[in-house]
Amino acid sequence: MNWPGHKDDWLRPRRRMIEEHLKGRDVTDPQVLFVMENVPRHLFVDQALAPEAYADRPLPIGYGQTISQPYMVACMTQALALSPSDRVLEIGAGCGYQTAVLSALAGEVCAIERLAPLHAECLRNLAQLGVANAQVKLGDGRLGWPEKAPFQAVLAAAYDDKVPPPLVEQLAPGGRLVMPVGVAEGQQLLLLTKDQRGRVAKRVLTSCRFVPLI
Repeated sequence: MNWPGHKDDWLRPRRRMIEEHLKGRDVTDPQVLFVMENVPRHLFVDQALAPEAYADRPLPIGYGQTISQPYMVACMTQALALSPSDRVLEIGAGCGYQTAVLSALAGEVCAIERLAPLHAECLRNLAQLGVANAQVKLGDGRLGWPEKAPFQAVLAAAYDDKVPPPLVEQLAPGGRLVMPVGVAEGQQLLLLTKDQRGRVAKRVLTSCRFVPLI
């Protein structure tokens, strides 16, 4: 991996983020930790916010949206248990940070962003990093991306009161889906798994707070 920002002045803050906020909690997957240490989060936020990029909190990216806190990005990514052959559907690409993390672990990422300015910013950020295995389209994430289905993994970075049925339908047998579900005051991060017969099981990973799915 040779992304801009890998070995730079920000490497020490990234390593501190790994030790204190990821390993210090329950993120243990070595591949996820490696990718989180190497993705330059400071390039995905406004320059004025760069000094805060490796603090464990969400940051504004404009248009009422945020870049998720590093722990939540790592937690959701770890829950998907990605392999290099997986195709991932991402709902709510935002500025592209989560997309970049997924792209380093999966074979293909199909991301959807509803807001045109953020869609354009996401494309710019991924191009700057040379990410070649991610497609990002402008559209309604609730509908998924049926032309690209099935997906071995689905990640939604915004909450709704329930998981939209098309996302479950587009999940492949053996697939995993992670999404915050609840209300504005707080949500639960859910992991859904679909077995080979199409039956879906649900597990609560943690409490969380995300922006709403629009």
